[in-house]
Amino acid sequence: MPKKQRHQQLLKIIEQNPFVTDRELTRELKVSIQTIRLDRMELGIPELRERMKQMAEHSYDQVRSLQLDEVVGDVVDLQLDKSGISIFEIREEHVFTRNHIARGHYVFAQANSLAVALINDEIALTASADIRFLRQVHLGEKCIAKAYVRSMAGQKGKAKVEVFTYVGEEMVFQGNFLIYRSTGEDNSEGGVQYADRH
Repeated sequence: MPKKQRHQQLLKIIEQNPFVTDRELTRELKVSIQTIRLDRMELGIPELRERMKQMAEHSYDQVRSLQLDEVVGDVVDLQLDKSGISIFEIREEHVFTRNHIARGHYVFAQANSLAVALINDEIALTASADIRFLRQVHLGEKCIAKAYVRSMAGQKGKAKVEVFTYVGEEMVFQGNFLIYRSTGEDNSEGGVQYADRH
């Protein structure tokens, strides 16, 4: 494939999926990782981590319910009480040693902390979660969690948040979270004080 055409393809792929890795680009464009890196440099496209940082700086509200470092994964988009996206790379410390499969509580923690981070309130606590693991996640894979606030009306002090986690195009986890929010009142109903914050 001629260089110009490869550059056009590279730009198109990154525009469609800004979270694509260099390794995924090598498979898609059938070239070496060095070629991808050189092409990115020529086109002035930063590496994935830098692209994520730039997106985070330009496209999200401030998290109110958690400290940013309490959110599992890197938040790259956040519209409070609406939607959010985070990315979490599975590393050695997140997997079982013998098979390199991610421990489920890390995948859950990414989704749960993003659901809580979405809430535009000083206090937001997970009341319940209905979750499904759809496939195993492996060492080196990037989990992209997308969360959506589905409703707040009719349930005073509660929000329903739906989270879908993907590796590439494949959904690996789905969760429906019921989040208690303080709504500026003393929040002592229904055992909220015992609800898990993470």
